Amino acid sequence: MTPPPARRRRTGAPERSYPRRGSVRRAQMITTYGVGSLVAVDNESFIVTGTDSWNISDAPTVFEHRLARVLGVKSFRLPPASDDTSKDGVHVRRFPLWHSCPKCASLQHVRQFNSPAGKNECGDCEEDLVPSRFVMACGKGHIDDFPYWKWAHRNNRQEGETGLCGGQMRLRAGGKTASLRSILISCTCGVPEVSMEGAFTGTALSDLKVFCSGKRPWLKDAPTDRCSERPRTLQRGSSVAWQPIVRTALSIPPWSDEHFTKLATDFDALRELHVAGNRAGIEIYLKAITVREKYEFSVEKVMALLEAENHEDAGAEGEVTSDSAFVRLRKQEYERLIAGQPEKETGREDQFVCEHPLSSAAELDPYGVTGPMLVKRLREVRALKAFSRVDTPETRTDVHEVALSLKELDWLPAMEVQGEGVFLRLDEERVDDWARSVAVAARADRMRDNHTRMMRERAQDPDSVPDSPASPRMVLLHTLAHALINEWSLDGGYPAASLRERLYASDTMAGILICTATSDSAGSLGGLVAQGEPDRLRTSLDSALDRARWCSADPLCVESAGSGVGGINMAACHACVLLPETSCEHNNGLLDRALLIGTPEDPSIGFFSDVLRH
Repeated sequence: MTPPPARRRRTGAPERSYPRRGSVRRAQMITTYGVGSLVAVDNESFIVTGTDSWNISDAPTVFEHRLARVLGVKSFRLPPASDDTSKDGVHVRRFPLWHSCPKCASLQHVRQFNSPAGKNECGDCEEDLVPSRFVMACGKGHIDDFPYWKWAHRNNRQEGETGLCGGQMRLRAGGKTASLRSILISCTCGVPEVSMEGAFTGTALSDLKVFCSGKRPWLKDAPTDRCSERPRTLQRGSSVAWQPIVRTALSIPPWSDEHFTKLATDFDALRELHVAGNRAGIEIYLKAITVREKYEFSVEKVMALLEAENHEDAGAEGEVTSDSAFVRLRKQEYERLIAGQPEKETGREDQFVCEHPLSSAAELDPYGVTGPMLVKRLREVRALKAFSRVDTPETRTDVHEVALSLKELDWLPAMEVQGEGVFLRLDEERVDDWARSVAVAARADRMRDNHTRMMRERAQDPDSVPDSPASPRMVLLHTLAHALINEWSLDGGYPAASLRERLYASDTMAGILICTATSDSAGSLGGLVAQGEPDRLRTSLDSALDRARWCSADPLCVESAGSGVGGINMAACHACVLLPETSCEHNNGLLDRALLIGTPEDPSIGFFSDVLRH
């Protein structure tokens, strides 16, 4: 075997490697570039390390009591932000480790290129190296480099068994397109050149007797797991290479009260005093905090907070799964949005203000819309609980949740959004009468059957697949929320991606909240709240329903028997009701605008068909 060329050093080149710095927003550390994700920085690729390696000494603490209880942590931390002089920040490691040189076509481990210190380039050609486009991963979150050597030698069984050939791997683009057939792999040992075509089939790697390596390169000193999952070939930038599992909650009274925001760090100590029945101790403790915070606490309000905590404990006793806990959180928000909290009853630092419109909502009665509320001040916390690979929560119910660290930490990374929104409900009796229609039920059943079939096909245990949430009520509320967001993005001047839906759909809930979805200033100056006044809301409904009556993809769209992933949509496409995925809670699934306005053959199946006829 020819020995590798001597490592060549350039004159004056430092012996140490310089750290690479990339710019990622804090919000992206929750939704796009969280722990375990792959980040492209210039012509290099890195994987974000676990939270146990983050330096969070200066990162602000985020408190959201209800969500923290469900997730089993004490608090949340904003992802650290750093500048040129700060040691704060999120660390990354180089991944994948196999690179290629665009000039000499060498394909090998990055350490074998004899790169000058501090640079990622070919030591012979002085060209920037290109990280591998392909990786292999499994459903349990393990990820590793693509086995190029075995792929190129798959037809040479003798060499494939020994694992040595003495040759040099090469990668070149053999055509004018970027298709897999045009990506060619060869070896100087003389095996025939092969393309990457077929590498993405479900059994491509297992047929080569390539098994999951169990590696977790984003975790420092992580032991190699024994894994029986079948690995899959993925593109490095594929969306299924990293999918965040994010949990959210709104700050509602009493936890949104400014009393709690100032007592958050001391709440556990006050809770212990309350459990012991020591009211005098609570009063003394509050006097000590008053000096520190320079804020006058009301003992009665603090006692109400502690009683609410006891009520939370009692409500959580009957929960057997975390899903039921999140349903309880959503139900609490629904009840509070209905009850409201006027601005005159709140303090300057309260995080929840929800009021009735100034004018009467009677003009919305023909639409079946009742109880619109103007949410003038709103705070939402979004926490990164875990992540998944290969499978996503939308396509597989038993998706494996990959932990963010090796150690048990009492915090999770999170971000907070403070903005505004509009909440409205539909008349539940009218919705129930409409849902009893045979034609309406048939459309919902078809969507539910398609959704259930898709989940069973992708589940490890088909018998454990839960019921699909696709009911006439849920699909109606979901599609209405999409229609209003599209309307307000055109009429109100909001980017569709700056608005977000929050659905309250169950046997006891029939509401939607449309609120600002980003942490910047888009839509946070009262413009969205103004859309909730009954006269403007009626105009928005008229316009949104009129737009929904016709799609540029009709008649194919409205006559569709199943669209989207797994056929879980009916009459829905990018030309009518689909939104940016960050704005939708269900990844643009379970939508049908025919349940809003009907079909040309049967207009009566539309919930708003009576309004449209007038």
